[in-house]
Amino acid sequence: MSLYKNLFKQTFIYGIATVLPRMISFLLNPLYVKYLPNKSEFGEVTVVFAYMVFFNVLLSYGMETAFFRFYNKRDDKQEVVETTTLSIFWTSVAFLGLSLLFKNSLAAFLNIDSQYITYTIWILALDALVVVPFCKLRAFQRPMRYAVIKIGNVLINLGLNIFFLIFLPKLAQSHPDTFFQSLYIPDFQVGYVFVANLLASLATVLVFVPDYFTLKWKFNLPLWKQMVAYGLPVLFAGLAFGVNEHFDKILLERMHVSLSDIGAYAACYKIGLFMVLYRTAYTLGIEPFFFSHAGNENAPQTYATVTKYFVIFGSLIFLGVVVFSDIIKQVLVPNPEYWDAMKVVPLIILANFFLGIYTNLSVWYKLIDKTKVGAYISAFGAVVTLALNFLLIPKFSYVGSAIATLAAYGSMMGISYYLGNKHYPIPYDKKRIFGYLGVSTVLAALSFYVECFRESYIFGLAAMLVFGYFIYYNEKATLLRILKRKTA
Repeated sequence: MSLYKNLFKQTFIYGIATVLPRMISFLLNPLYVKYLPNKSEFGEVTVVFAYMVFFNVLLSYGMETAFFRFYNKRDDKQEVVETTTLSIFWTSVAFLGLSLLFKNSLAAFLNIDSQYITYTIWILALDALVVVPFCKLRAFQRPMRYAVIKIGNVLINLGLNIFFLIFLPKLAQSHPDTFFQSLYIPDFQVGYVFVANLLASLATVLVFVPDYFTLKWKFNLPLWKQMVAYGLPVLFAGLAFGVNEHFDKILLERMHVSLSDIGAYAACYKIGLFMVLYRTAYTLGIEPFFFSHAGNENAPQTYATVTKYFVIFGSLIFLGVVVFSDIIKQVLVPNPEYWDAMKVVPLIILANFFLGIYTNLSVWYKLIDKTKVGAYISAFGAVVTLALNFLLIPKFSYVGSAIATLAAYGSMMGISYYLGNKHYPIPYDKKRIFGYLGVSTVLAALSFYVECFRESYIFGLAAMLVFGYFIYYNEKATLLRILKRKTA
């Protein structure tokens, strides 16, 4: 029992460390919308952050996953720590030196201000240097320290953004000839966004500096080759996921969609984070559950039931966020200039819902140790994303990107179900699952895209009540059993 209690405790803490920073990032969206000079500035920040996702994957090159695989496999665990740390350290130093040397060429190629490129290079290098120290905390089962540092990084970033964008201009104006005046640079809002990120990353590295002083700096070349070979598929899977999640912003800019439109798209895209938070929190808790029940005789039925209830709650969130999206935008996107992109919100939320369902369906290849299938499915999704973006952006701009994201995650969901049904059949209640998904989608589309319904919340509230009754009607037998147990 103590083993399961410890597992639950660690899963909960790591879940908080993952979900809470995402929740805090909600606050950055209205901050940027309100205090960056215009949508173009927001668009420029969005494009740079999208590039950073890919470079983060490249700079870790699957070594995080390889670390855990070999740390648990080998007797000499310190050798794994030393080799992984030195590998990431030297590749990060090499990246830093070469990138700074060619920063002007990079800036010209990426069409980004060279000063922002400099900040980005330093942020990427510093973030890479803490990959292994964070792995060590997980390996040494120190979840509280892990969570404190992760959350601390986000809080520092948020606090500095608030200081630079809101308070510094006022302090510089009201206190001339002071430190605040020397710190303030007019029309440098985007630069301050990167400075805040850089200082937060630097603070995290400083916390882990002692880890580097305890190293013996011993490097095992044969072990490193094995780890790199193991990590390469993870690298490609990470890149494929990055394509599905972030490459649309890069393609929009490369295909000459204005930064102003990209900024509006990115700001409204954030409303989809409600479904991302639900999916992330669920995934963190459910994966250990899946594996712990794998040996049970009724495991397939359990997985089917869990998936059905994921769809029920996900459908409620989807419908609720869409119905009240015009209220939510007042908080998360508090600038009417950005609201032209609100039309993508239902598509993005539904796409993230499909990704959550795919996560449920993917249990089959994890249980039979065919995790490469996940990489292949992600790669297929990336191909769909790229193909549809190239086809649809010229005609539909960022709406084409939203459609591509929906199609990519929908196809991944469908492929995983098809293959899972062949290799590890699970008796999903397809009738009810499709019913909940279909009814919530139709009601959401009517309440959002039909103008007369959207102008009044009467239809939206009625839709929520109708859907709630639809769930009760289908699940009342289960609900009554639960109520009887509680009253017994």
